[in-house]
Amino acid sequence: MLKKIIKSYDYSLIIVIILLCLFGLVMVYSASMVAGVRFDVPSDHFYQKQKMNLIVATAVLFITALLPYKAMKSTKILMPMVLLSIVGLSVLFLFGKVTNNAQSWFEVGARSLQPSEFCKLAVIIYLSAVYAKKQSYINEFNKGVVPPLVYLVLVCLLVAVQPDFGTAAIIFLIAGTIILSSGMNIKNMARLALMFMAIIAPLTLMMKDEIFSETRLDRLTSYSNPFKDEKDSGYHLANSYYAIGSGGIKGLGLGESVQKLGYLPEPHTDFIIAVISEELGIFGVGFVLLALGFIVLRGIFIGLKCKDPFGSLLAIGISSMIGIQSFINLGGVSGLIPLTGVPLPFVSYGGSSLLQLAIAAGILINVSMFVNYEEKHKTPKEKKQQPTPAKVPGQVFRYRT
Repeated sequence: MLKKIIKSYDYSLIIVIILLCLFGLVMVYSASMVAGVRFDVPSDHFYQKQKMNLIVATAVLFITALLPYKAMKSTKILMPMVLLSIVGLSVLFLFGKVTNNAQSWFEVGARSLQPSEFCKLAVIIYLSAVYAKKQSYINEFNKGVVPPLVYLVLVCLLVAVQPDFGTAAIIFLIAGTIILSSGMNIKNMARLALMFMAIIAPLTLMMKDEIFSETRLDRLTSYSNPFKDEKDSGYHLANSYYAIGSGGIKGLGLGESVQKLGYLPEPHTDFIIAVISEELGIFGVGFVLLALGFIVLRGIFIGLKCKDPFGSLLAIGISSMIGIQSFINLGGVSGLIPLTGVPLPFVSYGGSSLLQLAIAAGILINVSMFVNYEEKHKTPKEKKQQPTPAKVPGQVFRYRT
């Protein structure tokens, strides 16, 4: 039995994730060598911390991959997770550390912890579990659609008032992907859209001075032409362009970036892909894009194959989280969208982000294992039966025999 389970793991997914993390560790070392001077720490300070982060994250990934994902929909796990996430975000306002104008961090000894990173995963697990249980009445708006969204709105609100509008928007978009995949009809989705507009509009008016601050407006106006105000609002993006443009096809060589020498802000976190482009050229960027694309598409494929609604929504939610974060980071650094300060999954420096992604990846690998195990151990009768479209409400992406 154990041998059959081990054979069912998706080793291609595991290998790609580990390779991407190791590549990120090398690039964190390269990008942060000079950043140490800015923070008055040794040149390998961020590398050593990220190395420990990666060791812990790898252990967590394998542990999570071994634990049955179906246990997470139990009320004994789900409710403490929900309460802990709300308490964690609320306590930030009393004991949180302010970094980059946002009170988003707890100081834990020499390290920092960002609760909002783990809230992304909490929202995915909670919404997936609740909407999976509500499949038989998913189109009853007041009973099947609205109740789970109270938690989503509360989490987004607590994150937004830190203020961290970028992370709040990411959580909202991830939740939107799960809702779209839950199987509710278009009528209810339209009603939800109107309901969210009715909530967001007054909140936007109440927080307009914070949301539309001079700094944020500068980001919106400068990303289309950063060279217009290169020394002020366009500084970050202009230097990102210089880094990307300098790399060309082959790159300048590992460790040879010029822009990381004090010109490019946060080269080991938000702008690490710019350093990769400058040092390794199109080949380095191509590896990152292919690896992230493989993880996202593989996760969606797992979600489509999974017959269990909870596992299916989990896989789609985790894949969407990785995909959305990747798009926002890469889009911001390349000038496709305004900068938001979101790290690149599995590559950028950051303990909270890497640990949360390790847990998410472990869950995804476990869902994949169950899908592969069930596929390999079908009875002869099940294999002969042709799949027909599911008629159970909510199973819009799945087929059953």
